[in-house]
Amino acid sequence: MVAKKTGFFVGAVAGAGVAAAALAGVGMRMSPAEARTPPAVIQTASTGPMMFAPPPGAPMSFADIFEKVSPAVVSIDVSTRVDARSLRFPGLPFNFGPQGRNEDRNGGSGGQGEGEGAGEDEGDGLRPRQQSSGSGFFITADGYIVTNNHVVEGADEITVTLKDGRELKATIVGRDENTDLAVIKVQGTGFTFVNFETVAKPRVGDWVIAVGNPFGLGGTATAGIVSAYGRNLNDDSSQFVDYLQIDAPINRGNSGGPTFDLFGRVIGVNSAIFSPTGGSVGIGFAIPADTAEGITRQLIANGKVVRGYIGAQIQNFTPEMADALDLSGTRGAVVAQVTPGGPADKAGVLRDDIVLSVNGVAIDSSTALTRQVARVGAGENLRLEIIRGGKKRFIDVRSGVRPSNQQLAEVTGGSGDDDADGNESKPQKGAPARVNVLGMGLIPLDAAARTRYSLAPDVKGVVVESVRGDSDAAEKGLTQGIVITSVNLKPIGSPSEVTAAVEAAKKAGRPTILLGFANRRGQTGVVPVKVE
Repeated sequence: MVAKKTGFFVGAVAGAGVAAAALAGVGMRMSPAEARTPPAVIQTASTGPMMFAPPPGAPMSFADIFEKVSPAVVSIDVSTRVDARSLRFPGLPFNFGPQGRNEDRNGGSGGQGEGEGAGEDEGDGLRPRQQSSGSGFFITADGYIVTNNHVVEGADEITVTLKDGRELKATIVGRDENTDLAVIKVQGTGFTFVNFETVAKPRVGDWVIAVGNPFGLGGTATAGIVSAYGRNLNDDSSQFVDYLQIDAPINRGNSGGPTFDLFGRVIGVNSAIFSPTGGSVGIGFAIPADTAEGITRQLIANGKVVRGYIGAQIQNFTPEMADALDLSGTRGAVVAQVTPGGPADKAGVLRDDIVLSVNGVAIDSSTALTRQVARVGAGENLRLEIIRGGKKRFIDVRSGVRPSNQQLAEVTGGSGDDDADGNESKPQKGAPARVNVLGMGLIPLDAAARTRYSLAPDVKGVVVESVRGDSDAAEKGLTQGIVITSVNLKPIGSPSEVTAAVEAAKKAGRPTILLGFANRRGQTGVVPVKVE
């Protein structure tokens, strides 16, 4: 889960975490030593010594909390068989096995601890073992442990180390790649466990404590505050998780470990960091307790998470798009593509429909729509409020079961429908062969253009033959070979229709027009382009 960004990266930080049963009575109690500690002193020339105490709510120590909750936190060591062919270096006729422990499989090499070398030959080529580590925590007394999916994904062997030094073998109960959560289990009873806090959420600025296994050191506590809510990491998991940002230092090996409030309740599962170096710079991200609690409950009960699905690719309906359609102030998500035969297709949802709400819950982004759909079970009804052709209407969709990410990628990565009738879009009579508009050179989509750009037979519109580099169209990602299929959600068949729409937008004083597009892989969408 690594996303490069302007010299920084958002990286998974190898660890585990979840929690159960709240530890009541973990209050702030001063020890005798603390009671004897004098308050800080500030000396000024005019007023003399000035005595002050810590601000209200600031603890003198986190020791009592750590003492209560740390037995529930574990270190997780994972051994994974890797395909030796993936370790081949270009230009060399042989392979390298891993030479050191990788504390964060998704965040780069670790180099901490001892590796196991090349492993053994299992008859299908060299299969070396790769070592990695993370964190986790007990949520039940009978051995259920929460951690991150990326900590245990592909694990061949999992060893859990408790605070008292015991080492126990663990098995995977269930994993959820969409939220990066997993549940594992060890044999035994009477384990100290902790609870998720899903109601009394801490405020931004409240103290928190992170406990885990950074760099394989085990049993480490760090403290900080809640920095922000609702962070988007721009990865697949952010479709389902509104991340909690904290500044309690978390590092590689902390992944899957818990973040506690001052009452010893789990308010988050540490999952990622934002850093220019791979180490903590005070920006860490945790999966909120309410999300983690619901996911782990399903994993324990069923071994997997079942989410709703309507079969539609969506994108944000932006203010620019709203301005282009004279719908200023409207927020929602726009349907970019409908999966043939899927629930949305069967219910009559069309490409370019603008979704405003689902089951009465307002939608302000594509992520919000995905989350609302994912919350329902298979077979349940989803009532979509949409705008189509400038008018509001409702459509009822019977939810299906969301496929795996790999299955979805296979569906959305196609190049069109092989069963399409192949009818060509005919340019208007007398239309010019090429039109220059919005910084693009547009040509009719005839048989020659379809062959030249390898376009599917069912795609209709006009072809982008060239794009000026300094144009807004180029900035929005329109490139040579893309087909413009609609303008302001109305299908087009000739370049002159784009020109006419641009002139109409100028006369109406609208700053943008909305262009529907399809690429040669069959993917579709809409994008606002400035008319200047």
